[in-house]
Amino acid sequence: MKKIFFVVLLVLLWTVSGAIAGDLKAGEKASDWSFTDGDGKAFTMGNWAGKVLLINYVDPDESDLNEHFTDAMKKAKDDGLLTEDYAGIGIADCKASWKPDGLIKLIGGKKAKKYKAVVLFDYDASLRNAWGLKKDTANAILLDKNGVCRAIVRGRVPDDKVAIIVQLAIDLQNE
Repeated sequence: MKKIFFVVLLVLLWTVSGAIAGDLKAGEKASDWSFTDGDGKAFTMGNWAGKVLLINYVDPDESDLNEHFTDAMKKAKDDGLLTEDYAGIGIADCKASWKPDGLIKLIGGKKAKKYKAVVLFDYDASLRNAWGLKKDTANAILLDKNGVCRAIVRGRVPDDKVAIIVQLAIDLQNE
């Protein structure tokens, strides 16, 4: 428990230092949303209720920016994150891109296959605005089983933070 507290405290301090008022911060409950996948099927956070949820919210022009982090999370899923307790999804910030929606869906489909994950599409930047996410980059948000933000990175996940967030996800699934 001390380990979880220390990791959460470290991530909280690191996250709050870069956030501004009104933005989603570690320790706050994340507001719900509804987006569709490439087939038009609607999803909300409730689709993953009771699971640790990693949301990669990405400008399609920057779809590879946090691939090092997503690969580390995928490896952790292969090595210990349990499907019944954890899910990782992608949400494309379509409004941030010059690319047409059809091309964005194609890119999203490739990422969905690679990571065996759901990819959704935010056409009007509603989640970016609601959570204070950065435009023209990638954002990584880790929510606990109750939808509380435990880590948030606006931009590229620094190499020295990857293992910390991976371990936090593993620890959260056991709470």
